[in-house]
Amino acid sequence: MYKLFFDLVFKRMDPEKAHYLAFRWIRLAARVPVLRTFVAAVLAPRHKELRTEAFGLRMHGPFGLAAGFDKNAVAIDGMSMLGFDHVEIGTVTGEPQPGNPKKRLFRLVPDRALINRMGFNNEGSAAVAERLAARTPVFRTVVGVNIGKTKVVPEEEAAADYVKSTERLARHADYLVVNVSSPNTPGLRNLQATESLRPLLSAVREAADRSVEGRRVPLLVKIAPDLADEDVDAVADLAVELGLDGIIATNTTIAREGLGLTSDPALYGETGGLSGAPLKERSLEVLRRLYARVGDRITLVGVGGIENAEDAWQRILAGATLIQGYSAFIYEGPFWGRAIHKGLAARLRTSPYATLADAVGADVRKPA
Repeated sequence: MYKLFFDLVFKRMDPEKAHYLAFRWIRLAARVPVLRTFVAAVLAPRHKELRTEAFGLRMHGPFGLAAGFDKNAVAIDGMSMLGFDHVEIGTVTGEPQPGNPKKRLFRLVPDRALINRMGFNNEGSAAVAERLAARTPVFRTVVGVNIGKTKVVPEEEAAADYVKSTERLARHADYLVVNVSSPNTPGLRNLQATESLRPLLSAVREAADRSVEGRRVPLLVKIAPDLADEDVDAVADLAVELGLDGIIATNTTIAREGLGLTSDPALYGETGGLSGAPLKERSLEVLRRLYARVGDRITLVGVGGIENAEDAWQRILAGATLIQGYSAFIYEGPFWGRAIHKGLAARLRTSPYATLADAVGADVRKPA
């Protein structure tokens, strides 16, 4: 039914307008107690065998919503209602900004992909912090906060901008993510170089510790799939050195490999980050490389091209404790989370592993 609706309605709409329309429906449903209870019972059934612990946080399962969908923390309960075990909001910048000019979001439907150059459009860290502070959770959901650089802030002042967001948001975050990998903010990806990343992450860690009393907020970094293998290794080593809690692999790509089905080739030339199915192979490669480098010392989060339970299972075997999705949600619809959970539970039951934790990295740990 959803795919029919997508073909008849969403496919004919501007992608950004369709996003906000669907987003509005999700938010409205979550505000009606009887409706949200019914929807959650249907779309978010719990599987005890999928319970997951990551960086000290307990979750109903490993499957979460990647950053970019709920930029301003307005639909956390709505997304939990649809079956996401954790919700990563943002990317949030130090100051509010409108993002890049429209049109800035493109669907490549036959390729099951998206290209976006949104440009971190969001209400800014102060407004998002105020909303999170006033929030009364309906569902027990782990909330990650993804922060990035304000576009007008010079690269040499980036650390101060991240610290500003950290000071405002860390106390409201179950975990915090430093995003240095979006291709849509000039100069941002330069911060992935270890000589820039080390002082940035250290400043954010210190700011989080100053801002939050009584607990240590887990800190993660999100990297691009376009890093050379040696740079992936360097980030992994730095994360271990600094005692980071996790690495998210990966963000969108500026490459265009894996495309070839979309009827309008002009879409391939649109600038921005490519997400969805074409990213699957490289994202999995980066994840495997990270796990081979860091093992169990750091929690890895697999994201990029995950469409179904088999993709999710392969990320777990490659080293991911948590997995995230976004683009396939556009194509699969509201039953996507339910299908992922059901499929993961089935694979775990027929596997040689007693728990999901036992399966994490199993393919990488196999003797050559």
